[in-house]
Amino acid sequence: MAVTCCIRYVLDPYKREAFEEYARRWARIIPKNGGDLIGYFMPHEGTNNIAIALVSFDSLADYETYRARSKADADGTAAFGFAARERFILSEERTFMRPVA
Repeated sequence: MAVTCCIRYVLDPYKREAFEEYARRWARIIPKNGGDLIGYFMPHEGTNNIAIALVSFDSLADYETYRARSKADADGTAAFGFAARERFILSEERTFMRPVA
């Protein structure tokens, strides 16, 4: 069964440009390590500090494999380090969704 990981980010609204750089990095890292990136979505109107990422996998086991690969990947490590240094992500939540139709 395919699953989609929905990541909800709470951002520092003054550092949205840094998050956009982070998202562009992951747009290359995710497919390289086994995920199917649907997209990163930034605030457009209304709330200015919530962003969403959607990444699909064939199974939760494939997600776990992807997580291990991305943590070992040099670009993944660099992206995690960038986020830690710049502190533009205040919190994040992961929810795993399955398709209905």
